[in-house]
Amino acid sequence: MYTLQSQQPFQSFIDNAISICRLDTEAIGLAAGGSWASGEIDQYSDLDLVLVLARQLAPNVDQMRAYASNFGSLLASFRGDHVGEPRLLIALYESPLLHVDIKFLTPVEFYHRVENPVVLWERDQLLTSIIRQSTAEYPPFDFQWTEDRFWVWMHYAALKIGRGEFLEATDFLAFVRNVVLGPMLHLKQQGLPRGVRRAESTFNQSDLIRLQQTVATPDRASLLVSLNEAINLYEELRDELAPVVLNKNRNAQLAVTQYLSTIQ
Repeated sequence: MYTLQSQQPFQSFIDNAISICRLDTEAIGLAAGGSWASGEIDQYSDLDLVLVLARQLAPNVDQMRAYASNFGSLLASFRGDHVGEPRLLIALYESPLLHVDIKFLTPVEFYHRVENPVVLWERDQLLTSIIRQSTAEYPPFDFQWTEDRFWVWMHYAALKIGRGEFLEATDFLAFVRNVVLGPMLHLKQQGLPRGVRRAESTFNQSDLIRLQQTVATPDRASLLVSLNEAINLYEELRDELAPVVLNKNRNAQLAVTQYLSTIQ
């Protein structure tokens, strides 16, 4: 829940960042996305910033880190390669302890974005102008991409359970929740396919219970139950949400479910 108290440490950080940007003649604007833009910020939120500069700093992590260090006392930082975003610096600041993601963009790159952030500061209304001239597009969920992989993934999980690699299977089910089941449940709620973000407060109670049933402890019996629940939930969501042109791989589905029954 958004409150002035939860906003305060972030606002202090933003005020300082704006003061730094004002001094840089090549700084075009600073904007905030994520929970700040949606009004869902709380004391456990991170801060998602978009810094637009006339010069290109990304993907040079040393230059990105040097610029970010001007905003506060930087404890640690790394580039967002693991999420496929080399223009993103993930940073931890102290006093107060804040997680801040800073995306370094040029004006041309700002045209292509997944959301419309709140403009915190800009020079000559340049960010506002770009937002008006372009449309934010969140990457859509690809049902065919998912169907082409899902049954191979389920067979892989079954193999790990059969071999006794229970920790590997547990981690893999978490991957499936984040990449497949969570996004599909968000779509069912008319939301963006954002993994399992805010699942506890976004999904209806029955859907949340179904998703929780895919969470296993690292033992054979629990994993088999959870794997079956994941398959059943996926099949229901796929048949409810996917476009009619989806090419369902019924042969793979049948083969995998039959194999699963042999190791139960």
